[in-house]
Amino acid sequence: MSDVPDNAPAHCPGTQSEDAGKASACAGCPNQSVCASAPKGPDPDLQAIAERMASVKNKLLVLSGKGGVGKSTFAAQLAFALAAQGKEVGLLDIDICGPSAPKLTGLEGEEVHQSGSG
Repeated sequence: MSDVPDNAPAHCPGTQSEDAGKASACAGCPNQSVCASAPKGPDPDLQAIAERMASVKNKLLVLSGKGGVGKSTFAAQLAFALAAQGKEVGLLDIDICGPSAPKLTGLEGEEVHQSGSG
């Protein structure tokens, strides 16, 4: 996976470079200010997330490049079906524009329970 934005000019040093947003190739680039101010290197939370997810035996990802095709509905129904079989299930809706999992599961307005294990 490249760290060079699609709309970057030729010879872009990449977003992870120490020269990001500062190199001469960055002049006039629409990403220049973002690249110059963005933190470099991997997200420090990635290690913690990986450690916590390591104990989850099976992970399923429901995705599509198109909206409105039933991803959340399918994921919620799959979670219900697996739970009905006695499986331990977690459902995460990462649609930041409009998560629908709370509505699909009848949990709108409920608080998220947090424990020592997650």
